[in-house]
Amino acid sequence: MLGNILVVAALVSALYSLLMYYKAYKGFETIGKARLGYHITTIFVISASVLLLFFILNHQYQYEYVFEYSSGNLSTGLLISSFFCGQEGSFLLWLLFTTLIGLTVINQTSKEKDFEAPVMIAFLFVVIFLLIMVNPLLKSPFNYLWSDINYIDPKFINPNILGYSFMQNFIFQDKSGISFVKISEELINVVKANGLSIDNLIVQGKGLNPLLQNFWMQIHPPVLFLGFALATTQFSFAIAALIKNEYRLWIKFNLAWTIVTALFLGLGIMIGGYWAYGVLGWGGYWAWDPVENSSLIPWIFALALMHTLIVQKQSQSEHKLGSLARTNLILSVFTFVLVVYSTFLTRSGILSEASVHSFSDPGSFIYSVLVIFLIGFALSVFVGIYKRRKTLNNNKPLSQNILSRELGLFYGSMLLIGSAVAILFGTSAPIFGRSVDLSFYNQINLLLAVFFVPLIGITLYLYWRSTHVNVFIKRIAISAVVSIAITFLLIYFTGISDFLYYLLLLSSTFTIITNLELILKFNKNFIFMGGHIAHIGFGMFLLGVLFSGVLSKSENLELPKNISQSAFNKKLTYVGNEPIDNGKKFVFNIKIEDGNNTYLSKPVMYNSEYNNNLMREPDILIGAARDLYISPLSFQEGNDAGIKEIDLKKGVPYRTGNSEILFEKFDLPKDAMEKMMNKEPFDIIAIIKITSNGVSKNLSIVVNDSLRNSFQIEDEGLTFTANHFDVSGTLELIVTDLNNIQETKPDILSIEYREKPLINLVWAGVLLMSIGFLIMIIRRFRELKME
Repeated sequence: MLGNILVVAALVSALYSLLMYYKAYKGFETIGKARLGYHITTIFVISASVLLLFFILNHQYQYEYVFEYSSGNLSTGLLISSFFCGQEGSFLLWLLFTTLIGLTVINQTSKEKDFEAPVMIAFLFVVIFLLIMVNPLLKSPFNYLWSDINYIDPKFINPNILGYSFMQNFIFQDKSGISFVKISEELINVVKANGLSIDNLIVQGKGLNPLLQNFWMQIHPPVLFLGFALATTQFSFAIAALIKNEYRLWIKFNLAWTIVTALFLGLGIMIGGYWAYGVLGWGGYWAWDPVENSSLIPWIFALALMHTLIVQKQSQSEHKLGSLARTNLILSVFTFVLVVYSTFLTRSGILSEASVHSFSDPGSFIYSVLVIFLIGFALSVFVGIYKRRKTLNNNKPLSQNILSRELGLFYGSMLLIGSAVAILFGTSAPIFGRSVDLSFYNQINLLLAVFFVPLIGITLYLYWRSTHVNVFIKRIAISAVVSIAITFLLIYFTGISDFLYYLLLLSSTFTIITNLELILKFNKNFIFMGGHIAHIGFGMFLLGVLFSGVLSKSENLELPKNISQSAFNKKLTYVGNEPIDNGKKFVFNIKIEDGNNTYLSKPVMYNSEYNNNLMREPDILIGAARDLYISPLSFQEGNDAGIKEIDLKKGVPYRTGNSEILFEKFDLPKDAMEKMMNKEPFDIIAIIKITSNGVSKNLSIVVNDSLRNSFQIEDEGLTFTANHFDVSGTLELIVTDLNNIQETKPDILSIEYREKPLINLVWAGVLLMSIGFLIMIIRRFRELKME
């Protein structure tokens, strides 16, 4: 109840703040009240978020969201991650990040005359949208489990309460005979009427999907949702520019914040890719899943926007708007609109059969709310551009000189947008009952990359407005020649044979070489190197994608225990398994021999209590040149051909069937010590008493003589053979069942073995890009303070 009150209160205060900002824009002295309203909204949102986290950490399973996504078996880190594993919690996290970002936006824009109000008017529309999505009438994380009728497994119910007679009226069985407890308002009223606490009714939650119980899933969603929240700034600055009808001031703010948005969207996406690589077991990090794509598209828009904003900033003058003003307004709004579209695809349930990431259908009302806001946000920029068309027409036209930097940046950005539109087309196909093959994404993006990647390097050698041909050739010559030479070497050593791959290889190499050259030649100040470092990282990333994709090798193997199999000049041997995690999981040990080097791989399989499915966890042996990726597929237990091992302790009887075996003692010759010192052989005799059907007899075996180390119990059809002994009083015997002799079959582990060459270039490239983005962010925010 308290949580829903906080959410509603936040919505009311946000509406109040919006009204006060609107009045401030109209000239009233209400800016202080508007800020107060926004701060109150933020306090309510923080309080609601802390309250939900408190409920999760304290196992308050009476709340449906806590019951659905947490359990007492989870570690603290995983419990915290359950905050954002469902629709309601992820919206609340997005809202929390957005309101906190708003505080910084207020602080920055308040220093500019009459700029804060229009920015925050747009910003608050997004905050209100998110508050509506988590309000009690839609999908609040604070609704009780019995707000709607739910049927849950009796194992989640307090056994003390389940034993009451009145509970029988709420227990039902499905057609397969499985029992469920009906959780409803009626049950709650009956529980209260019997003097019982409803807080103790539910004693355990469902917990997290095993695939989400991973370190990287504690990081990936928050980073991605921070990127979603940051995209609000692009929308707000663009709409504020249209409201204010002023198109110079917004650029410096928008450029700085767009870089931040691009950083966190890209990091969020690639951390998700790293999680997929390490957990899902198919050996890749990107599957062109529609929901993955829907997060990728706004990132691509943000990258394009960064470059077109630079063009507008460089080309504007005192009396003329910079080039691409309309383009930047549209790209800014659609960077955010496509985030909302991503939410629509994920949360509407429309891709429930097309994507493994999609949430279930939340209902037609939420579907309608998402569509209304999506259309409203998208139309806002076009209506604004139409109304401000006279002012926007007073812009400096884009240079048409083919050797100008602005034209190169424009073409590169439009090719990026072309890639995003193509992905958007394929991603949206399931809405219309269609789908595209994965090859569609690979082929079209490869073709577009061959054109836009070279522009990264080429534009760096171009001047603004125009560049003389001879100057351009002189500047680019060294990098071009070095890049071509390196490309030929890479083709020779890798054996890549596709022409488009040649071009992508050359383009990526050229991007790295040109930016390295420019860093060494011109950038003495580290703060100006951010763009170059990011470009080098992007080139490395593309090389990693190319090599790990084209040169990857895989083979399915069946590994009988202790019998080696060969794959790609390596010997793989399954050597046994061992239980972990209190016996809930099993590690399967695989010895990998590569020349003189030996490695041990430990993939895991187990049956999940969460969904009763066999779960498989791959093991990755990370190397500088390649990763060895081992995915377990299945395990077939062999038989012992009627043979087993037993240990006899001196003086402790061992029963088998109707017989009893008693190991009494070892009998050593008197001169045993002397013979041992002289290294002479001697018999070690075990004295054994056998009792069968009440009849006892004594016998002796020579445990260190293979011809005299066995005995039989004919009544049981068993033969016992000494295998190992400890003179302190232990005798290990191999027992052969003469009535059950079968062909020996070893344990067999089935795996998929992969080699992923140079995949570390993917992760290193992402890291380098992120470092470059951070340097650019520092530079642009310093400029904000100085201007």
